[in-house]
Amino acid sequence: MKIEYLVEKQYENCEIRSILARKFKMSGTMIKKLKLYGKVDLNGTHARVVDPAKEGDLLFCEFEDNSGPLNRVPGIPILFENESYAVVDKPSGMVTHPGHGHLDDSLLTHLSDSPLHPVMRLDRETSGLIIVAKDGYAHNTLSVHAGITKRYKALTYGKWDEDHGTIDIPIARRPGSVMIRDCVTDGTGKDSITHYKVLEYYPDKDVSLVEYKLETGRCHQIRVHSLYMGHPLAGDGLYGPNSIDNPSDRFPRSDEIDRLIGRVALHAYSLKFNDPFEKGIERVFESPLPPDMALITGKTE
Repeated sequence: MKIEYLVEKQYENCEIRSILARKFKMSGTMIKKLKLYGKVDLNGTHARVVDPAKEGDLLFCEFEDNSGPLNRVPGIPILFENESYAVVDKPSGMVTHPGHGHLDDSLLTHLSDSPLHPVMRLDRETSGLIIVAKDGYAHNTLSVHAGITKRYKALTYGKWDEDHGTIDIPIARRPGSVMIRDCVTDGTGKDSITHYKVLEYYPDKDVSLVEYKLETGRCHQIRVHSLYMGHPLAGDGLYGPNSIDNPSDRFPRSDEIDRLIGRVALHAYSLKFNDPFEKGIERVFESPLPPDMALITGKTE
């Protein structure tokens, strides 16, 4: 880890440890490690983490993190790893964070006994690429400076009228529901923008393979926007045609296809970002369509 930072006005007379915690999201444990084993300079002179800084001061911090690599777990491919973060291909059916009922079988607990910080969120049923930061500083740096572009592939019901376009309509929580979201036009929703491109249509199943790029990151955004367009995702137990909350009889084969896929057919297949820890390096990763979705299309990638 290396930081070179010109102190901004808002941190005038703040202690260095406060700047590291507030600006760079460092934990108390990491600040202590930096203090004991790293290097902290202010304007080229050794400084303590309790020393105050002024606007325009040059803060330099360096710490060699000797933490070990993430666990290698069958079924959880790690596409890339360095001392700051890893790019992981999450299988469907696995929650990202540990929580009630999933204290020992989440993605993060499989990968490490130490705290990890996912840079994006993937729902339990969604498969695909996710960036996992190894500390709060790396998480904040990636979130702010990496310029991450994510793309998804999904199987949706029906033939789209246009082969590409943008869905720009707000999303709000459905009244009386904790989980369900809806597209709304009454001013209560949050701005939500989804770009889509139809990759292929399978007339025998009345299913389309669609690529999505999100401009905003609302809960269930792809699923809700697709339903609004009349093309719910295959296997979707909340918004699909066989769901309790959004039933439809428009797609006669959907019951059969939902049983085959067994989960919402959504896959985070592409990541592109500028590595903020190595200047000038662009990282690009892709994940093939998983077998359960490929079974529906009849193709493997």
